[in-house]
Amino acid sequence: MTQIAIDRRTLLGATLLAVAGLSVSARAIDASAVVAPIRQLCDGLLAVMHEGQATPFAQRFDQLAPAVENAFDLDTILQVSVGLAWPMLPPDDKATLQAAFRRYTIASYVNSFDNYTGQRFEVSPDPRDLPNGEQEVNTRIIPHSGDPHVLNYVMRQGPQGWRAVDVLLDGTISRVAVQRSDFRSLLSHGGAAALAKSLLAKTADLSGGAS
Repeated sequence: MTQIAIDRRTLLGATLLAVAGLSVSARAIDASAVVAPIRQLCDGLLAVMHEGQATPFAQRFDQLAPAVENAFDLDTILQVSVGLAWPMLPPDDKATLQAAFRRYTIASYVNSFDNYTGQRFEVSPDPRDLPNGEQEVNTRIIPHSGDPHVLNYVMRQGPQGWRAVDVLLDGTISRVAVQRSDFRSLLSHGGAAALAKSLLAKTADLSGGAS
């Protein structure tokens, strides 16, 4: 009986260790999957920064677009920004807003990262757990001199994998929250047409009319 008890305890211990090992391995795989889209985005941003303004805006736009679309769940961000009015919009209005928002988002990044002066990106390999299964990926933009800028990406897993649904500027200021206030004000005064017109105008300003 003693030998059987010892064997059972040994087997149980080995099983628990195996499960723990699998959990750590799964966690490492999950972390890599969460962080990968943001690493790709940072690589894409660095590439267009090296291109600089000597390269036409439209060319940099096309170059960066895949990384932005892979990093962000643009449809979810747009729906959250529009709010309760979204389900009531006609399909044509939704499609118009989705196209305008995509171009605006990509143009914003191309415009903001248009010059390389020795900057580098640091992406934490260990995302932070958030409520509802979301994860937060911490990144820092470190200039050649001066203080770094912190951008934290709130990641959510969906059918296409992990995508960002918000960006926290300096780790606290929600870009979606700021955007939501602007979007809903435009919707309340002029509907989807006013919001689409505003997004297209902002895109034109950001690109100098090139995108």
